[in-house]
Amino acid sequence: MSTQQFEEKYYKYKDLLFRIIFTYVKNPNDAEDILQEVFTKLYCSNKAFETDEHEKRWLIRISINLSKNHLKLFWNKKRDIFNHEDLLGESFSSEYNDLLQMVLNLPDKCKAPMYLHYYEGYSCKQIGEILGCKESAIKMRLKRGRELLKMNLEEDKQYGC
Repeated sequence: MSTQQFEEKYYKYKDLLFRIIFTYVKNPNDAEDILQEVFTKLYCSNKAFETDEHEKRWLIRISINLSKNHLKLFWNKKRDIFNHEDLLGESFSSEYNDLLQMVLNLPDKCKAPMYLHYYEGYSCKQIGEILGCKESAIKMRLKRGRELLKMNLEEDKQYGC
């Protein structure tokens, strides 16, 4: 892969991958580090992709795997999770902050399918291929994610937030 091809791929996918990684690690600095690792893997890979969509799915899968691995590190398990509400304003437009905050707080099994489906427009079948799950499992995770978001929204409404 030439340097120019790599740069084109970087600018094409960096925002999408950063948002996906951020939904897991909730820290822009860690997300940037993982993003660089994803592109290092792409650059060092001799993988031939069938289509641009195949390449995009591969990058998403690598991003999710590296994010999960990052969360398993001893350091990340032992440190206090800081409030990331301030960070949302830096990375995302204000109109999505409240809803995105709720999506970020979903369990990991619901978080990626919710983001990929509602923010990136993937179908349940495509998400299943990316995450290595059955389509029915993705549908169930989306259903649970919507139910959790609905409960959170109703709770906020009830308490006047």
